[in-house]
Amino acid sequence: MTLDKIVDKLPAKFNPEQAEGLKAIYQFRIADAACFYLTIANSLCNSCYGDHPDPDITLLMDEATLIRVISGEQDGMSAFMKGQLRAEGNVMLATRLGKLFSR
Repeated sequence: MTLDKIVDKLPAKFNPEQAEGLKAIYQFRIADAACFYLTIANSLCNSCYGDHPDPDITLLMDEATLIRVISGEQDGMSAFMKGQLRAEGNVMLATRLGKLFSR
């Protein structure tokens, strides 16, 4: 699994029924790779490389942590507790990520 595949495939793994009424920008700042963000609105999800000017939540981690969390090898809460993942902004949005995407 690579960062490019993650960014390309996340919208296809999106569960729109879990996003009813959700409008949010998830910014992913990857320490050793490209940054990207997800725009979720109207039960749709789009991914885009770069920095969003006004994200609702920013998740900071390295590429290896992102891959472990996305693949299910590591739980996001576990990464957070170990200091491998930080969240800034509306951290409650982070708790919804697992439900928004299928593995």
